[in-house]
Amino acid sequence: MTGALAVSTDPAVVQRVVAASGDDPATRPVVRGLGVDESAGRADAGSLERARAERRSVVVDVEGGVLRLDPVVLGDTTAVVEVFVPESELTGNSRWLLLLGVAAALVGAAVLVVDRVAARAVDSARGLVRAALAIGDGDQGVRVDPSGPRELAEAGHAFNRMADRLDAARTDERELVADLSHRLRTPLTVLRLDAEALESDDTSVGSFSEAELDRRRGIRRIRQAIVTLEGEIDVLIKTTRKAVAHEAGPAMCDVSEVVRDRMVFWAALAGDQNRPHRVSGAQLRIPAPVPRAELAAALDAVIGNVFRYTPQGTAFEVAVSRRDGYVAIRIDDAGPGIANPDRALRRGTSDQGSTGLGLDIAKRVALQANGSVSIDRARLGGASVVMLLADPEATPRQVSRFGLVGRMAREQKTGSRRWPRQRPTDD
Repeated sequence: MTGALAVSTDPAVVQRVVAASGDDPATRPVVRGLGVDESAGRADAGSLERARAERRSVVVDVEGGVLRLDPVVLGDTTAVVEVFVPESELTGNSRWLLLLGVAAALVGAAVLVVDRVAARAVDSARGLVRAALAIGDGDQGVRVDPSGPRELAEAGHAFNRMADRLDAARTDERELVADLSHRLRTPLTVLRLDAEALESDDTSVGSFSEAELDRRRGIRRIRQAIVTLEGEIDVLIKTTRKAVAHEAGPAMCDVSEVVRDRMVFWAALAGDQNRPHRVSGAQLRIPAPVPRAELAAALDAVIGNVFRYTPQGTAFEVAVSRRDGYVAIRIDDAGPGIANPDRALRRGTSDQGSTGLGLDIAKRVALQANGSVSIDRARLGGASVVMLLADPEATPRQVSRFGLVGRMAREQKTGSRRWPRQRPTDD
């Protein structure tokens, strides 16, 4: 409107320009001071005079909106162009600004959510990569926490199952090696006993023919080879046993089944050496908190001592019982016995690495099962080695295992003797 006034101040022209400025008479500009129609004006005289005096735009609040007063200098006269802006148009712009702000906030929130979701997916993928590299480096205990998108979570669960299978497979493999080692050691015991039954291999006393010297040297080589092979198998047994015990959790076995299984071999050897033998109490299932291979090795060690340190024809007995919260495995023989049981037990705790020549393996297995090993006089007349293992199915009671050993010893003394006694020795 101010541009139109700069072109012409003719009231008729100005009136036409005002009429053409809009369809709503309430929002059409009103020119004050040129003699045109001013009936639609809302500004008071004071506001008009202020605009003329200051010669700058003035905004005045009126009912229903605001007025903008723009002064226009026309020579000696100053006209004022009055424009009314309704309240609805003022708030309409605010609403648009509010909508724009809300839209911007939604876009920002969407970007943040997408970033977090993507970060979870990336973190899950990186976790899988780190776990896979750890498995490749030999860390079989590493696992992942399945998270992220459904596909990555399923991949995490599959990875954990794979790692569990690898761990179980390695444990099974080492248990198999330990079991095979024990199985090798059993016939090796027979070979050693047969070699010990041969004549002397001493070539330093007396004079012998060349053939006799060769024969004695051959016997010595056989015995030395057996000792070497026993040592190698002992190392293999100890290595695999430690690895399995470190990786595997608590294991259980059936004592009766283990006793029956091992006595299949020892009974055959006893028949070869004319040894009377008996197994009692191994008919029912009796669980014990020790691995099967460990208990089998302990039985082989103790029974092997019977064959090693008693003459051929000496009777022995293996009995299994269950009472007072413990499983008792008793190995009795009719040999010379052990004159100093305390010294024998101390010798069994040596660090010489033996897995069968002493009582160390039996003591270790018993301690692993919260039990103990004791030596007493057998009712057969020889040594009685008792292994006590905690009964996992027994009701918890405060029972001393030493009291149980004493009662078992008294029961043996009151029992009948089926084979003759022999004089005790230290061996």
